[in-house]
Amino acid sequence: MQKKIIILGCTGSIGSNALQAISLHSDKFSIAGISANTNEQELLNIKKRFKVPAAALSGKVPTNNSEIVFSGRNGLLEMIESTNADIVLNGISGASGLQPSITALESGKDLVLANKETVVMANSLIFDLAEKNNRSIIPVDSEHSAILQLIRFRPDKHLNKIILTASGGPFRNTPKELLPTITPEDAVKHPTWSMGKKISIDSATLANKGLEVIETHMFFNTPPEKIDVLIHPQSIIHSMISTTDGSIFAQLSSTDMKIPITNALMFPDISEKSFQPFDLSGLTLTFENPDREKFPMLNFAYQALAAKGAYLIAYNAVNEVAVENFIKRKIKFTDIPILTSKILQLDWTSALVTFNDVFSFDNEIRIKSKEMLKTL
Repeated sequence: MQKKIIILGCTGSIGSNALQAISLHSDKFSIAGISANTNEQELLNIKKRFKVPAAALSGKVPTNNSEIVFSGRNGLLEMIESTNADIVLNGISGASGLQPSITALESGKDLVLANKETVVMANSLIFDLAEKNNRSIIPVDSEHSAILQLIRFRPDKHLNKIILTASGGPFRNTPKELLPTITPEDAVKHPTWSMGKKISIDSATLANKGLEVIETHMFFNTPPEKIDVLIHPQSIIHSMISTTDGSIFAQLSSTDMKIPITNALMFPDISEKSFQPFDLSGLTLTFENPDREKFPMLNFAYQALAAKGAYLIAYNAVNEVAVENFIKRKIKFTDIPILTSKILQLDWTSALVTFNDVFSFDNEIRIKSKEMLKTL
């Protein structure tokens, strides 16, 4: 029996890989709905190519096209609610992906999650909602996909540490004194992955790895002190775990997002036909510790995680504001961690009781971040 999938952000990197992954398994999956932000023509092309019944254009009103019934933010949520589907794959970038995740779970659909902000912002609230509705949240990030495969057959008592790998980004060997001269064009040139602008810049600052540390804590209920980060420039090992006997287990594969997407959609099964066996011959794998002084965004993530309250929302929100302004050339690359530090020094200790609290704090922190930009 085919699983029916809704793909949110179908024109982006995750969405494009998901379409390819689903095409390889047309006997197992069908696409019930798709969304894009503003790329109307590509949305229509995908709708026609895959014969998708429902499409939503969330970022603008369609240009009088009857093929796109749902439009705007409310239209996107209506499409998720009303479409008969088993799984919502959320590939939307940034905080705007949180409400669609909530709507997916509330409408009785499993959530396959590439939108890390859902977990970082809402943390335990989103998992409580999934449990309340008897739904699953399965991670798509290659690191968390790897961890899921590594730990699901091992009792928690045997786990010593989770080790997240990071490429180190394009500036791993760039002298610290040159970082202020980095341009947005430099920062999006990721050495091993093809990704969107925001996540590429986050990878360059190591903010993306900070977000993944937070995700790891939430997804696997692992204390922060048991989550390590190791720079692995080849991006062949996607994550590792160490066990209490001193052993380390690793998941290796090519840098192809179709692999973790397929594993997430099929979970707990694994694809039997999509990818060639990974060839280890001729590989050189290297590792080093991250330079936390040069890239302080990683440390800030651990600090936010320790502080709890709304600090995780603050970490995500200020970073989004900073990256947006860096892309617009209003601030320097090195101003991203400076602004983040200033925001995290404020008091965000209030408890999060409802999703409305999350959205309220997110809005407040963004306003404060934009005010502080003027002081840089």
